[in-house]
Amino acid sequence: MTSLLDRRLLFVTGKGGVGKTTMAAALGTLAAEAGKRTLVCEVDAKGNLADFFEAGPTGFAPTQISERLFAMSMDTEESLKEYLSLQLKMPVLARIGSLARTFDFVATAAPGVREILTVGKLAWEVREGHYDLVVVDASASGHIVGQLAAPEAIKELVQVGLVRDQTGWMLDILGDAERTGVVIVAAPEEMPVQETIELAARLEAETVVDLAAVVVNRVLPELFNETEEALFDRLRADDEHVAALSTAAGGSVAPILDAAELAVSLRRSRAGHLQRLRTELAGTELLYVPYLFQRSHGVRATARIAGHLGEELGR
Repeated sequence: MTSLLDRRLLFVTGKGGVGKTTMAAALGTLAAEAGKRTLVCEVDAKGNLADFFEAGPTGFAPTQISERLFAMSMDTEESLKEYLSLQLKMPVLARIGSLARTFDFVATAAPGVREILTVGKLAWEVREGHYDLVVVDASASGHIVGQLAAPEAIKELVQVGLVRDQTGWMLDILGDAERTGVVIVAAPEEMPVQETIELAARLEAETVVDLAAVVVNRVLPELFNETEEALFDRLRADDEHVAALSTAAGGSVAPILDAAELAVSLRRSRAGHLQRLRTELAGTELLYVPYLFQRSHGVRATARIAGHLGEELGR
């Protein structure tokens, strides 16, 4: 199995709210720290990728975040202009202004145009070797399959010509498991786990892209062993012991026992979801990131998560 960071193109996806952008930023940070020239691209131009690096707003032109780390936001109209300039050898961008202005009409009339301009831009960066790794903060799980399947769909519609040739090299990159993979971000909860399992099946059935790994975010730590859990149970069942401990502590210990019970019950309830992932996705690399008990995200939080991912990857 190709190591995750040894690939050239990673699409990071997942159900909304599970930490998709967090993991994309952390993977980019980890790769840069490992010496790789890395580009992190958010597909949603209205996203908040820049917040995770505490950088200014990102645009279509890559912004340097650190020595080897760059960030950008996808803009499909700009991608169209770049495509026409580079792929079709149209030398003067001013001459294609009127064509670019019709982009929304063309994209609406021809499904898959927006998707292929997004995927094509990212695959082109890989083909040209501008970066050692391109990490994509991709569309959420409900839209990623259509995005990744767009080149194949257009190839089937267009049998000959330049467009077919262009989709051909994209598919070569997307279908090469040593270069390209999808990372699904999940959480140890029922709906994210169910969506992850369903998405893994759809990726295999409807796209040529390999499932590289599943990152399980917000895994609660195991605070107590079985012996300690049994001790808490016995204490809670004995009012005299609770009273004696409260007297010795100078205050009620009941809230402490309640907190311990809550921690144990939460972890137990999530353990079943983790086991289901391991069973249903046997053979897929699962990476676990602990719950960070903090309200804000930024460089420090991104670095902490990158550290946890590095430990999981053995780096």
